[in-house]
Parts: sequence; C-alpha cells; structure tokens
Amino acid sequence: MPLKEEVLGQFLGDEKFPISWTSETEKLLFWVYDDLHCPHPLSPMYEDIGGWWLSCDHMFRRFGTPFASDWIYKNINGYLYTAAIPAEAGLKVDTQEYNYATSPVVPEDPEYAAKIGTYLGAVLPTYGLQFVNWWRDRLVPEMDRNFGYLEGMLDKQDSLNLMELACLFEDAIDIHDRHWKIHWMLNFAQLSATLNLRAVMEKTHGKINEQLLGRLQNSARDRNWDSIEALWKMKEEAKADPELAAIFKADTAGEIITALEASGRGRRFIDERVHPYQKEYGWHAVWSHEFIFPNVVEVMEPVIELVRGYIENDYDYPKTIGALAADIAAAAEEILEGLQGEALEEMRAANEINLRMAPLTPDHHFYIDQGANAHVRQVLLAIGRKLVASGDLDAPDDVVYFRYNELRVFMGNPSAMDGRAIVAKAKAAREKAYTFRPKEWVGTVTATQLAFPYLNLWGFPDKFYRQASTVAGQIAGIGASPGVVEGVARVVLREDQFDDVRAGDILVCQMTNPAWVVLFTKIVGLVTDAGGTVSHPAVLSREFGIPAVVGTSVATEQIKNGDRIRINGTTGEVEILVNAPALTAVGMKD
Repeated sequence: MPLKEEVLGQFLGDEKFPISWTSETEKLLFWVYDDLHCPHPLSPMYEDIGGWWLSCDHMFRRFGTPFASDWIYKNINGYLYTAAIPAEAGLKVDTQEYNYATSPVVPEDPEYAAKIGTYLGAVLPTYGLQFVNWWRDRLVPEMDRNFGYLEGMLDKQDSLNLMELACLFEDAIDIHDRHWKIHWMLNFAQLSATLNLRAVMEKTHGKINEQLLGRLQNSARDRNWDSIEALWKMKEEAKADPELAAIFKADTAGEIITALEASGRGRRFIDERVHPYQKEYGWHAVWSHEFIFPNVVEVMEPVIELVRGYIENDYDYPKTIGALAADIAAAAEEILEGLQGEALEEMRAANEINLRMAPLTPDHHFYIDQGANAHVRQVLLAIGRKLVASGDLDAPDDVVYFRYNELRVFMGNPSAMDGRAIVAKAKAAREKAYTFRPKEWVGTVTATQLAFPYLNLWGFPDKFYRQASTVAGQIAGIGASPGVVEGVARVVLREDQFDDVRAGDILVCQMTNPAWVVLFTKIVGLVTDAGGTVSHPAVLSREFGIPAVVGTSVATEQIKNGDRIRINGTTGEVEILVNAPALTAVGMKD
C-alpha cells in the first residue's frame, strides 16, 4: 500500500502510549479511537463477536463503494481503534474476526474503485426512496421475530442444558450479524436522503442552512420518545397517588424499591408498570456497544431513578413533544419559503423523504446498537449461570472475559482449562488499560483518509486540524446545537450517576447513547469528549433544543462537578467561569 499523496500527520507510538505494529501497511492506515461507541477498555468477548465493524465488508460490497471495501479494528492498549480499508486490490493487513485470523476484504479488480462509483450513484437514490417502506413492512417484523425467539428461549433457560444454550449463543451471534447488516442498509439510505436534501437546498436556495437542516432531521415520533412517554406516565401515576408519591420521596432508588416491595400498592406498580417497561425498553446498557455493562432489563434501579427524577422536576412530556413537533413543522415551512413552481415541488419532495427517515435514527438504535448487543449479553449470562451452578465460575458475567473460542472450549470441557484464571487475567488487563490515555488517532493521516465519509461521526477532519486552546479555562470543541448557555457542570461517567443530574445542569460526559436520553429532560446544555455534528449527542441536543458542544476530547478531564461554565453551541467554545475545587467527578471506571 504505497502512499501516493502527502502525509499530513503520523503517530506510531511513544513511551506513554506504545503501539505494536504487525506490518508497514498497518502503519499507513488511519486508525481512529472509537470513543463514539467504546470509550472504555474492551471486554475480550465483545472484541471477538460484538463489533459493529464485523459486517462492514457486507455494507461496502452491497452498495459498491469506491472509497472503502472493509473496516477493521485494532486493540491498542485495551482500547478500540478502527481503520477504513481502501478498495485497493492486493492490500493485505492482519486482523481478526470472531477470534479467527483474517485479512480485510478487498476487490479482485485493480480498476474496481474507478469503475464501481457509477453503480453507487445509480442505486443510492432507490434506497433513499424505498427504505422506509422496507423498514416498516419487512425489516422491523423480522427483527421483532428474532428478538421474540431469543426472549422466548431465555424465558425457559432454566430447563435448557449447557449445550442447548451454546446453540442459542450461536443463534444470537447470527441474529446480531443480521441486524447489523440491516443497520448498514439503513445508514446508506439515510445518507442518500440527506445528500439529496442538501443538494436540493443548495440548488433552490443557493446555499445550505446547516441549522435548518439540523431541525429537519429531528424526530418527534420514535422509540426513544415512546420510552420517555412511558416513564412520564409512571411519573404521573406515582405523583397522583399519595402512597406512591410518599415512597418516591426517598433519597435513593434502592430505598424506593425496598418501600415499593413492602407495599401492596408498590408491588402492583412494579408488576404493572416497571417490569413491563423493562421488558419493552430495557434492552440497553449505559454503554450499548459492550457486553460488560448491565442492561436495564436486568435491574430496576435505573428505571426507578428516572421516575423519581421526573417527579422531582415535574417533567412535562406533552409540552416537550408538542414543542418539538411544532418546530419540525415550522422548519418544514421555512425550507419552502421563497420557492415556487418546480423548485418548490422538488424541495418539498426531498424534505418529505428526509422527514420519513428521521425516526429511523433512534429506532435503529433500539433494534440494533442497543437491542442486538443486549440480547447477546443475556444469552451469555444464561451460559454464565450454568457455569456458576456447576462450580466452574464465580459470577455469571465472568463469561464476557473469555475470548470467543476460549468460552466454547470451556463449555465443551470445563476441566480443560482454569476458567477462573482466564477471568482474573482478563480483568487485570482491562484494569491496566485504564492507566493509558488513548490518543484520538494513530497511524498515518492523508487528505484522502480524512475525507472518508463516516469520519465526521468522530469529529474528523475538524479534530485533526483543531488547535487546542492556550487560554486557561477555555476548551475547544465542535458546535453541534446552536445557542449559548451558562450553568453548573454535572460530570457524569456512569449510569449510577444519572440521578445526580439536576434540572438546569449542563451535562458533561464522554459520549451519549440512547440510554442517556432521559437526562435531556433536565439539562440545559451538553458538552462531550467524543462525537461530531451528526453523532448521537448532537442530534439529540437539536431535538431537545439545547446548546451542545461535542468532540472536545478533554471536557471530562478539565471540567469538574460544580464548575460554572458557559458553552456556545454555535462556535464550539466552552469556558470555565468559576471553579469548584472541592467537588470532583467520580472516576471513569465502571
């Protein structure tokens, strides 16, 4: 893979962040730290079977992309780095998938990249036009059936033997793979709709209004909002019932649960409201792209904490969703202003496709990023329970510290290896990884690599060119949702800190995913370490109409709990106005 253009930057490791390279070709790739999905050190099992990158060769092959043919990962000091593989015949580099050594998929034809772009350009609009119908009529029913099968088997896990669970494990992996292939179909369909909307806006208005585009890509009807509405209904019921209202005044979720379980009314609330919510919306963890973090379907505390917070702040769901829907409708009118004739109809048609696509962003998280990983975790826990019952492991979730093939060998013959030693070694390695501060990127940077379409999710190329602020108390990031706000910073790094967030706080965190959406009913602003203008925190902030700065890289390190800060979601500037030295964030470890 000889480089044919100027090298803009290169980092191959140093004493603080050493890197072991397998080849010169590997060094020439642009490796990005995936703090967007996996800000914590990887568990061995997720590394082998859970990665979103595992199905990327399918995506690039299906659509015929000239800019890449695969996407691979590299574990560097315990952290996830990924690199796009150019559609270049003959390119070879070592990687692994499912605990098997492999090499990236590349085209056979040396002229592939020069030829295939015509197909991508021709087929992409069809995905943009048709995918919403495919999603509704064919793909969602398929995914519902898949989850129904896994959940049905999990409901009777006590009657299954270890080898029956081993078969279910393989089914869960296959379902995970299938859902991620659907994810990439959706992703490109949305790309088509967005590119078309931008092109028509520029054609008809002479320029692209990024703020207006952001408003038009919001959604007021999706699975995220369904989950918020369900929580709001629980809040309304608890608030209106004197017995429940008194119980929810307790200081902690644990105290509330104890009181609910001791009361007939409380037990009914759990059975009729909390457990159904967990069953419907609890298939996620605080960090969805992992198997190591508990899912809400496993524990009630996160649900109870959220209901308590809604009561405390008297969250008004109808008002919030009504305001969002009204703003989307207003934006849809604004984009048509000044147009007439063919230009008006072309703009209206492009936006109608865009608006139909908007709910699919949160919905695909529900079925894929969250749901697929959560269901694999639950099958792993079922296996872990059997191994605990047989005396071979100490805790059900110890299984996530095995490599994929290690676990299969261990299931086949637990006496063949020391399972506890494997778990202890993997836990120690993950603990050691926390002593490293990951670099935002490693390897080699060129203009072509920075132009890879997906990198804006991680804030590139802005992050590469951005200069760190030299002024004390100022942090540079990426403006993701417009507006300026001042307030008290609340640094949140774990789900058990959600209940610390108060109305009017500015949330400071590494990254968000759909599990964090409930906090947006309280906060007035957001600052993240990770992400770009189309990442989850950026989109969600625009939906809730709060200023946001993303991709700062250092916010959770430099901002402390209680600091008074000002954020500018238009310019990407964050300023620490008043320090609160006595208050600090809880460490980032899970």
